Amino acid sequence: MRLGLGTGSTAKHFVELVGERVRSGLDIVAVPTSDTTFADAKRCGITLTTLDEVPELDLTVDGADEIGPDLCLIKGGGGALLREKIVAAASTRMIVIADQSKTVEVLGRFPLPIEVVSFGLAATLRALERAIGSVQRLGPLTLRRSKDGHAFVTDGGHWILDAALARIDDPASLAHAISGVPGVVEHGLFIGLAHKAIVSGPDGVTIIERS
Repeated sequence: MRLGLGTGSTAKHFVELVGERVRSGLDIVAVPTSDTTFADAKRCGITLTTLDEVPELDLTVDGADEIGPDLCLIKGGGGALLREKIVAAASTRMIVIADQSKTVEVLGRFPLPIEVVSFGLAATLRALERAIGSVQRLGPLTLRRSKDGHAFVTDGGHWILDAALARIDDPASLAHAISGVPGVVEHGLFIGLAHKAIVSGPDGVTIIERS
């Protein structure tokens, strides 16, 4: 099986469990969505490949920062949204694993990550404000920073702006508006990519499927 491995605290648990199955004989090859997941999977003994070698995957399992109606997602809290979206789009199916706190009636409580190039940041920021404002109410856009105070740098060498929008009533229109801004590499709205979510809560596990 050709498997995409997500990034984040929940996905890390999945990688550990896959490693246990591999050591028991499970035959898979996997594509990690970040340098961190690559290191975790390698340590667990999982055979790794790339999308250049295996451009089509059977399944990706990943976490999410928010799960909204019809499995629209916000992802990118860990900074791996670009590779996560590429891997998800290359997969026949995507399953999201999360705890109940990640399910929302309206997306937007979690700030929307927008990956941008560092060149011309001020111009990109202004263009993003206009683009977002044309679709919905605008909130603060903040440059994500690392613990040392410097700009957070993604595995692809880009920066991230976090858009505190409070609510996103029309994710598809917002995604289209943001994607049209020069300087934007990718955004954290995952629309039409997830097929199923496995959500854990106090009362057990709930399965949510896209309509």
